[in-house]
Amino acid sequence: MGMKLALIVGINYYEHGSGLTGCVNDAYSVESMLKRNDGGSINFDCNLLTASGKSDSISRAKLKDSISQLFGTPGVDTALFYFAGHGHIESAGGYILASDARRGDEGVRLGEIMKFANDSPAINKIIILDSCHSGLAGADPGNDKLSVLADGMTILTASRADQTAAEKDGSGVFTTLMVDALSGSAADLVGHITPGSIYAHIDKSLGGWGQRPIFKTNIQQFVSLREVTPPISRDDLRSLADYFPRPGFKFQLDPTFEPEKRGRKRGTSAPVEENTKIFARLQKFNRLNLLVPIDAPHMWHAAMESKTCQLTALGEHYRQLIERGRL
Repeated sequence: MGMKLALIVGINYYEHGSGLTGCVNDAYSVESMLKRNDGGSINFDCNLLTASGKSDSISRAKLKDSISQLFGTPGVDTALFYFAGHGHIESAGGYILASDARRGDEGVRLGEIMKFANDSPAINKIIILDSCHSGLAGADPGNDKLSVLADGMTILTASRADQTAAEKDGSGVFTTLMVDALSGSAADLVGHITPGSIYAHIDKSLGGWGQRPIFKTNIQQFVSLREVTPPISRDDLRSLADYFPRPGFKFQLDPTFEPEKRGRKRGTSAPVEENTKIFARLQKFNRLNLLVPIDAPHMWHAAMESKTCQLTALGEHYRQLIERGRL
């Protein structure tokens, strides 16, 4: 695994304009998620810049130079830029604002940030913006309905170009959901969290009528931003293909699979230890939506009534991954 760098910026203090309240907290929250994986292993090497007041204000020059340094560093596998603060849009394009901005067009242009990222030697370039009008990032300067993204480029923003980004309870609405996703809510069954799964989590949470997140990408495969403890071990997950060797296969159950002896009808076969161990694993698959009982409301009924169980579409997806040696 190559080097992973993250520049994380949160600006509450604006010398010549209205301040914000949640951006610094958001930056610290994002850093706490990105710097280590679940379990404590090193993840991103983070550079945290925050501005809470005049004494630690962030100038436009410092912000721009830091972004340039992030995307210009050689030998980087993943370079990630996160910004929480004021954003601005006008006919000439979009901007993110540093503490010393006197007017909107004195910020760092989104076009400049895209230039740094598109020209970056990093394999994966990720820009995450929790600022008003941030959805303009990546747009073609001549046509804002088109995007210009180099290979390996991903953009995730809090709102569309024509929208503001809301704060609630001392934190950005978008970043709150993103941190929740990074904590594990957006993980797949092997514990990987990708920009796509983060977007899906935020997208479902925000709904369709208010602030809308924007996701743009030009990649050949998703990069994992963080790893968490998976809900099932890889060994257990790989056994899925042992029980379901081909598409559409139905696994036959009977009362010997159910370990509970109470509630059995007279003459019903007793539990068999080997089968009950298999059934415990099948029940775990069921809880993770990898399989469902057929013609029975629950797995207990399927066993006691000698019914079958079958993979869901998600289960078949993982079965194929296992079959191809991808897990």
